[in-house]
Amino acid sequence: MDFAFDARTEELRGRLLAFMDEHVHPAEAVAEEQRAALADPWTAPPVVAELQAEARRRGLWNLFLPDREYGAGLTNLQYAPLAEITGRSPQLAPTALNCAAPDTGNMELLAQFGTKEQRKRWLEPLLDGRIRSAFAMTEPDAASSDATNIGTRIERDGDAYVITGRKWYISGAMNPACEIFVVMGKTDPDGADPRRQQSMVLVPRDTPGLEVRRAMRVYGYEDHYHGGHAEIVLDRVRVPVANLVGEEGGGFAIAQARLGPGRIHHCMRLIGMAERAIELMCRRALDRTAFGKPLAGQGVVQQWIADSRVAVEQLRLLVLKTAWLMDTVGNRGAHTEIQAIKIATPRTVVDILDKAVQLHGAAGVSQDFPLAELWAAARTLRLADGPDEVHQRSLARRELRRY
Repeated sequence: MDFAFDARTEELRGRLLAFMDEHVHPAEAVAEEQRAALADPWTAPPVVAELQAEARRRGLWNLFLPDREYGAGLTNLQYAPLAEITGRSPQLAPTALNCAAPDTGNMELLAQFGTKEQRKRWLEPLLDGRIRSAFAMTEPDAASSDATNIGTRIERDGDAYVITGRKWYISGAMNPACEIFVVMGKTDPDGADPRRQQSMVLVPRDTPGLEVRRAMRVYGYEDHYHGGHAEIVLDRVRVPVANLVGEEGGGFAIAQARLGPGRIHHCMRLIGMAERAIELMCRRALDRTAFGKPLAGQGVVQQWIADSRVAVEQLRLLVLKTAWLMDTVGNRGAHTEIQAIKIATPRTVVDILDKAVQLHGAAGVSQDFPLAELWAAARTLRLADGPDEVHQRSLARRELRRY
């Protein structure tokens, strides 16, 4: 990245790059060894706590939150290059900085919509990194790309809500430190406005009737570092009415507010993943010989590297433009650009990672390099936070309305 940001961002970038080189990248192999020795594979390896302590010491904690009361007070444009750096080690770096999904979205949600009591009980320990959280929206029995399809019921019974439903791919839920679930369901399933039928409630993990049933795999990976992606069942789970987030019928709007920043954070980190893939490609190309000359001398390899560099530079500029628009005209004003980066970034980064895998041969699909796991994560983001086709449909409609 050759162009300069403001002085504060550049200073934080320097600190973060040093932290990555001195602590995060060396900890990757250590974390794998420690995790393999744990009795519970969903427990964070001890080195994660060490990284978090060092990140706090260096002032690299809660960088994602623009609210100065709770976070670093950075704009989206200031946070973008920092999130990109963490994407070079997506299993460890975001967690080390307390900037990992789904906690980031849940903290933003609680900061914006939570009551004083909810913020005290759940936001504060999340900000401090003492607990983890999960966001329970998607369901196996509904096309969750359309959030109005969800079938989980949230029924009022006196001073309590009774929740019944089944959710899956609930990120973070396997981690024993996950103590709170933000659950989206329908409080008014027969309401005239399909976008006012949903509400969100806070469900503590130890609530009777809440069962974390199993870990769902993602292209064969269980994603232990982020607490997995669980299937959960809610069997007449009762929580106080005070656990409602916002207002009844406000769940859809809250979900959209939550997903906006999350989408751009994912795209920022994806660019970091692509940068690491290019670095690994170049090192491999210079290190290996085939048919009498280094791979770096093969025309097709040079083309892969060149095309990857061009694509990353294009994506970065679009993501930075989107971040700037979110800061200046808000999420609604940046709607087209948010959708554009959500469509373009995962798709392009998957292609770059695929080239890197191809260049590494058998090593590319092995556990000895991070490429296969990075590919799986990037490919999954073509589904997460709304599949490509939903964003394409919405973006096309906005374009057509102009004419």
